[in-house]
Amino acid sequence: MGNYRQIWTAAILWLCTGLLACAHATVLTLDQARVALTINGQTTSTEVRLPYGWDYLQRGHSGVGRFELDFEGPSAATEPWGLYFNRLGNAYVVTVNGVVQEKNGTLEANDNSDYAKTPRFLLIPPNLLLPHNHLEITIRSDSGRRSGVPAVQVGPKHEVEPAYQKEFGLRVIGTGVLCVFSLVVGTLAFVLWLSQTDPRPERRGVRDSVYLYAALAEFAWAFLLADGLVEQPPVHWTWWSVALNTALGIWLSSLLLFCHSIAGWDPLPLTRTVRRYLLALVLIGPAVTYAAIVGPLPTLLTLWQMGFALVFIPSAVVFVVKATRGATFMHRLVAAVLLLNVPIALHDFYAMRVGDAFSNHTQLRYSATLFGLALGAIAIERFRNANLRVRDMLDTLASRVQDKEQELSHSYQRMELIAREQERILERSRILRDMHDGVGSHISSAIRQLQSGHANNDEILLTLRDSLDQLKLSIDALNLPRGDVAGLLATMRYRLEPRFCAMGLTLEWAVVALPVLPNLDASAMRQLQYIFFEAFSNVMQHAHASVLRIEAEPCEDSAGHRVRIRIHDNGHGFDTTQVRRKGLTSMEERATAIGAQIGICSQPGATTVEILLT
Repeated sequence: MGNYRQIWTAAILWLCTGLLACAHATVLTLDQARVALTINGQTTSTEVRLPYGWDYLQRGHSGVGRFELDFEGPSAATEPWGLYFNRLGNAYVVTVNGVVQEKNGTLEANDNSDYAKTPRFLLIPPNLLLPHNHLEITIRSDSGRRSGVPAVQVGPKHEVEPAYQKEFGLRVIGTGVLCVFSLVVGTLAFVLWLSQTDPRPERRGVRDSVYLYAALAEFAWAFLLADGLVEQPPVHWTWWSVALNTALGIWLSSLLLFCHSIAGWDPLPLTRTVRRYLLALVLIGPAVTYAAIVGPLPTLLTLWQMGFALVFIPSAVVFVVKATRGATFMHRLVAAVLLLNVPIALHDFYAMRVGDAFSNHTQLRYSATLFGLALGAIAIERFRNANLRVRDMLDTLASRVQDKEQELSHSYQRMELIAREQERILERSRILRDMHDGVGSHISSAIRQLQSGHANNDEILLTLRDSLDQLKLSIDALNLPRGDVAGLLATMRYRLEPRFCAMGLTLEWAVVALPVLPNLDASAMRQLQYIFFEAFSNVMQHAHASVLRIEAEPCEDSAGHRVRIRIHDNGHGFDTTQVRRKGLTSMEERATAIGAQIGICSQPGATTVEILLT
């Protein structure tokens, strides 16, 4: 019985001692504060409960806040105490009992620093601790930068510091490791994109867009992660925010297009539409971010990010559904990562853009690492498959070369015969087309004139003569010299001068020696022949002129050797601003087809058609 009493007595003493020790070692959490806020020169004071998220409570406004808290200290301090802030600032000054413990940044104006990205741990020396202590925290908060004051943990150093070390390891060291990992994966994917091309003959030289999308996504994500470690950006924080949101847009776009490539949707019209939509969002991102910060109009940034969600979420749903229906292993791997990350991304979007961003932590920075692992695994798998395809191709190539050489030899002989036959067929087709469009058209017109009973003999005779001229020109076109414009004009003079004389039209010839224009091949010479004939035919049919003058001379300028041809007549003229006749339109179209310039000016007594050839 005595032994039981001793055991119970020892247990009670041990329990009391533990409770006293726990009571002594309790870490205080300070979540009540008196605050004086200075915004736009106006100062207000109130009681608040911590954490105090500045962006959530003072949307679109920057300012300074002075928070005062009281806490009870030990009656006789023998060890330092610690102050732990989950995040603090942007800039801040922490004072305990009137003594500054730490200061980072400038309170008076934005100095481009942001110290609210990492946890803070401050030591209070034992000689500064009192039974009743006064803590003063002054912060400068810039709109849109997740600033504020958390609930403060204070207590003995050995009890407070572990919480800080855990948070520091998770948010700082962990972020650094993930950033390096993303850079490694991105570099690997980029090197594969540069060095690997499709080995298939029909797509030789084409690079795999999957590697490019993976590289862009990982580089952009590494930049976003690195921001969590940068307390003093190299540029003004407005432009730094523009860079960050641009990187976010690139990450989301590249990730979505990576999924489209994995699913084999690249050739689909819808994918091209999605690609253009994402490009538009990325391009307007800098302007939206700048307006959201300087405006300040933070809602613009929220709407911009929602623009990505409008296309990302439906695509992800379709991607996951397709993965359950006989997709490849790579497709299913990415679908599993999407299933995990999309809800986390929605949670982070709500927390950062709608809720209190200061009090919430993003989880996507950790879960998105799975994307990096999936991207790396897929890149390596595709690289391995590409090498296997190359090896198979090399194994079969040697056996096919000899067969192909024999086939090519026979094919070359057949192609040579086909080419000769094709040339003859093309020439026959051209002659038939020219006769149909020229001679056939004029003969058809003559038939219609006869059938109408309204045309006189002169009109019918003129149409038939045009038909005969067209036939002669079609025969001349068989042997048009390449680039010999003077020879072409001389041939047309020989063919048409008797008609000029019969119509009482005096021909003035002012054609000098012209250089050969190598750019004018047989086809271009035929086009030029039709331009000249149309111009002469217009003079004969419509101008009622007595003099036709043909000028041709070489000219040289910065563009090289040129030939200028002018066709003048002293006829009635016409209004060039009116709707063009079919013949004039045809002349302009043919001139454009051979790279020539044509100009037409007309007034009563003087009409000029000028053609500039190169």
